[in-house]
Amino acid sequence: MFENKERILKGEMKVVVAEVRKYYVGIDLGGTFIKGGIVNDLGEIVLQDKVPTESEKGADAVAENIAKLTKTLLEKTGLGVSDVEGLGMGVPGMINSKTGTVIYSNNLDWSDFKIGEKVEKLTGLTVKIANDANVAALGEVKFGAAKDCENAVLITLGTGVGGGIVANGELLEGNQSAGAEIGHSVIVANGEQCTCGRKGCFEAYSSATALIRDTKRAMQAHKDSKMWETYTLETVNGKTAFDYQDTDPYAKAVVENYIELLAVGLTNIANIFRPNVILIGGGVCAQGDNLVKPLQKLLDRDLFAGEKGPQVPIRVAELGNSAGILGAVALLL
Repeated sequence: MFENKERILKGEMKVVVAEVRKYYVGIDLGGTFIKGGIVNDLGEIVLQDKVPTESEKGADAVAENIAKLTKTLLEKTGLGVSDVEGLGMGVPGMINSKTGTVIYSNNLDWSDFKIGEKVEKLTGLTVKIANDANVAALGEVKFGAAKDCENAVLITLGTGVGGGIVANGELLEGNQSAGAEIGHSVIVANGEQCTCGRKGCFEAYSSATALIRDTKRAMQAHKDSKMWETYTLETVNGKTAFDYQDTDPYAKAVVENYIELLAVGLTNIANIFRPNVILIGGGVCAQGDNLVKPLQKLLDRDLFAGEKGPQVPIRVAELGNSAGILGAVALLL
């Protein structure tokens, strides 16, 4: 794509100097796949590809797969190591971004693995890493729904509740980059059991997993629920209750309870950080205004100082599946 070929030009001509772009490698390391891309400084993904993670083969094998993917991306774009500014990477788990070390990742079954150092040796590129949720937040601030903001918090509503905090344009990660575990703040004392061992965590009420759990409970408790017309307990998903909220009082109750508790967590975030914006991502956000409008109403009602202080709008994250790659590159900018 960027082949270097010698050309001889003859005759009168004008020389126009085009703006030179900078290029970066972005890596989104997941438990199943490693996604990678060549990205320019405008946030445009020039080329992307993916390979299996193969974490069962060990940490060194995964690092080698990252290096192989990087080499493939460079070869396909005609770029050499000297043509790119560096490699950014988002990694699941507790990450020390300063040392490039995975302190602990249950998804990958790693402890104290210096992946940054390993990938640098294999690729010859400068490597920066951070937690994958933090990376996604930084990507949204640099290239996505919060690109007009210096202070933003991203909440991802998936299997769990992930989070990333950007303060004054930089990631707020805490001691040894181990902070920003927003999903494990308690919003209901002695409430639902969370996978972290505590009870009543934000994640235990606001994840897609929690929404599915509560939908199943409503169906089991009410055999006359219209949700049974389309769904079984095995096929229930995060949109089931939303699909029936206008025709089934039990589905409506599930949705209202979910939104009310999600709003509690978001209001806590707004009061603690007072960001320019709170972004929500994950599959539940496909509900769009059906989710955002009632959430915004509740947050506005309970926000400390109300209209006297700066307001905190809620937006849906924009980058979707590209958040990991673009956020990883944002670490280098």
